Amino acid sequence: MRVAMYYSNNDVRLEERPAPKIGEGELLVKVWASGLCGTDVMEWYRAHKVPLVLGHEIAGEIVEVGAGVKKYKKGQRIACSHHVPCGECHHCKMGHPTVCETLRKTNFDPGGFSEFVRLPEINVKLGVYPLPDNVSYEEATFVEPLACVLRGQRLARIKKGQRVLVIGSGISGLLHIQMAKVNESAKITATDINDYRLNYAKKLGADGAVKAGDYKPEPVDLVILCAGAPQAIEQALKSVDRGGAILFFAAAGKDETMTIDINKMFWRNETTLTSSYAASPSEHLEALGLIARREINVKEMITHRFGLTDAQKGFKLVAEARESVKVIIEPQK
Repeated sequence: MRVAMYYSNNDVRLEERPAPKIGEGELLVKVWASGLCGTDVMEWYRAHKVPLVLGHEIAGEIVEVGAGVKKYKKGQRIACSHHVPCGECHHCKMGHPTVCETLRKTNFDPGGFSEFVRLPEINVKLGVYPLPDNVSYEEATFVEPLACVLRGQRLARIKKGQRVLVIGSGISGLLHIQMAKVNESAKITATDINDYRLNYAKKLGADGAVKAGDYKPEPVDLVILCAGAPQAIEQALKSVDRGGAILFFAAAGKDETMTIDINKMFWRNETTLTSSYAASPSEHLEALGLIARREINVKEMITHRFGLTDAQKGFKLVAEARESVKVIIEPQK
């Protein structure tokens, strides 16, 4: 089968490798659509693992069912989780399944930028989501990123009537804007470094969209950081109001640190700094429901589509973060 093998952001090669063989309790999935995520182009995070096949936002068709699998059948359309928690460890029982050690070890074989993937037994048991007829494969690639957004806002304790600032209007920021509207935020302001994405922010629900360099901090109840630049973090710290929260949603650069005036930020102000990573199976299902009911508009966020042969072009667009929003790789083309 064909795969897009990742060596670096500027070196993604079309290669051939054997299709994976499935065992008992497993599924073989024909990948019809796989979304490119911002984390896919974090070279410092991948450097020690290359070469590898990336792609975790996938949707496809079951083409082979392993012995013992009763819940799913050949021909079924699904989305699926690449990481799944055990549900039994201390972290899972404390309501933090996304820091579960099992979740961090589970994955597809190989990644979603390939014609077929094998779903291990634990993924089949805990991370498969049949698609309603009204959800396309392309739309289903948003299940994973939207689930992450849903979890992030939940951990940040978003409330009806809050003033929200979304810093960074890429794919995550745009999903956060729409999710904040679902959560009935009073006012949503978005920032970014380029006008292309700010136009999308306004189209998808932001009440105000401001160039990052022109933004003048004003008190808000919730800051959602979808950018990891030091300047973005500084704006977040200056914008959060008393009793407010900052959600660190995006990864920062390697070894990035920050300095906080403890008394100014925390003493008497009841400020919360929180973070989120990934999402649970139940949040994936909830995200799929939001997409199916058209409460979140994902279709308009797709700006580019490429076959495996042109996957390098997709990686280039995402790495540049200029005039693109969601880039979809279609492995069957």
